[in-house]
Amino acid sequence: MSIPAQISFRNFDRTDAVEERIQEKVDKLDQYFDRITNCQVVVEARHRSHNKGKLYHIKVVLSVPGEDVVVSRDPKDAHAHEDIYVAIRDAFEAVRRQLKKHVRMIRQRPVREPVPEV
Repeated sequence: MSIPAQISFRNFDRTDAVEERIQEKVDKLDQYFDRITNCQVVVEARHRSHNKGKLYHIKVVLSVPGEDVVVSRDPKDAHAHEDIYVAIRDAFEAVRRQLKKHVRMIRQRPVREPVPEV
């Protein structure tokens, strides 16, 4: 199942290459959980500093049954996200970890037995 991502850009011109990379990453998430219903991605270019290049901030919201998985990446090493593709990689790696955690929690929930009717 291919999940069409809703991608929006802030302070950054839309490019086909970035959109394609994001869609590839979204499609890979289907390997970990096939019941993703929606994916929203916001790509934001933060203000430019005199000492650093433009920094990119990625926010991903996945809708899955029962809750949303939200990842907003602000790196500790700010220089790492001067490259848009590194910022995308890091954000989706965090999403993958959260999604795997969600799947583990679902599998660990006890199965409820039906209540017998009287």
